[in-house]
Amino acid sequence: MYRFFVEPSQINLNDKRVIITGSDVNHIKNVLRMRQGEEISVSNGADGKEYRCGILTLEPDRVVCELRFIREDGVELPSKVYLFQALPKADKMETIIQKAVELGVYRIIPFTAKRCVAKPEGKKAAAKTARWQGIAQAAAKQSRRAVIPEVTEIQTFRQAVEMASDIDVRLIPYELAEGMERTKQRIDGLMPGQSVAVFIGPEGGFEETEIREAVQCGMEPVTLGKRILRTETAGMTVLSWIMYRLEGSV
Repeated sequence: MYRFFVEPSQINLNDKRVIITGSDVNHIKNVLRMRQGEEISVSNGADGKEYRCGILTLEPDRVVCELRFIREDGVELPSKVYLFQALPKADKMETIIQKAVELGVYRIIPFTAKRCVAKPEGKKAAAKTARWQGIAQAAAKQSRRAVIPEVTEIQTFRQAVEMASDIDVRLIPYELAEGMERTKQRIDGLMPGQSVAVFIGPEGGFEETEIREAVQCGMEPVTLGKRILRTETAGMTVLSWIMYRLEGSV
């Protein structure tokens, strides 16, 4: 079943009507070639609910649907997981965002570290953020998420650390950290409802001064094994492990 995202104001519970506008209208009418009576799934990207609808009318600039029933979707992780990702080279960030959304991340915070090559600013940074948000939305549709994860503006490393200060569990994979057993205990000890921050460094990793600053702010360095993982692999490894742990505990 196809899923579409709308603004909360486009769902009228009193009249049991859902209005779809924008680019999805053309997609429904001309790409999917859907017809009156067909059923679709709608989410407002915020409350985690699925609004099951039937198409009533296909108009030039909107699709009007009848709300049939609402259900708690149950597709979201029982904890909010925040991915703090140092900017990688080229277009790797697009793949990282896509896969992180599929794995259930709640928010993605791009940041610049000392060893980052790419450090966009101003209009260029804003354009990248807008594009990344579009990729997050497309991935949320594809994976049938109930919410659209936010991709924030690009932060400095210090700003990112400060943003994570009130998150319950803060993990920072680091190639010089020791003890896979400690990593296992920390992730296996996660409980539903706890918020989790994962900090992933750039190509070349974090500098020691950055790790010291992170530790002083309450972050826990963890190892991901004996091999050095690429920045686009490290985040997916941790998120997969967290997803397995949290979904296996409910």
